[in-house]
Amino acid sequence: MHRFLDAIRTPTLRTLTMLTLPVADLYGEHWSLTGIGVPAAGTPDAAVYLPGRNVLLLAKAMLWCHLHGVPTLALAPLESNPFPDATPAFFAAYEAIVNQAIRGAVQVVQPYLGLHKEAVLQRGRHLPLQWTFSCMRPIDGQHCGACNKCAERRNAFLRAGCPDPTVYHREEECSA
Repeated sequence: MHRFLDAIRTPTLRTLTMLTLPVADLYGEHWSLTGIGVPAAGTPDAAVYLPGRNVLLLAKAMLWCHLHGVPTLALAPLESNPFPDATPAFFAAYEAIVNQAIRGAVQVVQPYLGLHKEAVLQRGRHLPLQWTFSCMRPIDGQHCGACNKCAERRNAFLRAGCPDPTVYHREEECSA
């Protein structure tokens, strides 16, 4: 993340603020915390579901934005996201209820909601995409090359007609 931000640095880009959100008490032995049983290439989207993921992410991020005078918060769910907390109706309702609770006015936007991953890659093909990250089981700071998201990433680059600059730990397992 820092390498990507360093590569696109401009005078208007503010310093990144990192918020922590420990969830072990909620998700326990889930693959997202243990790295064990990470959904492999070719598994259905349902295998990567984290119940309430956007509920948790938005709660802390919206409150931070409210407290720091940031009027807009963007998340990037894609058109293919099948989960109930990634719909326009969910975002509108959640934005309204949190703003009511904090007497705030933080707007939650989803600029990529109507797009598939390959369209996002085509839009950003001029960016340092080698520094973006989407792996669910990184190995030594690299994409694992075997998980559901690595396969999705590789296939999106192919469909977008963009060269894939990603370094995968296990190159031979990237094709899905």
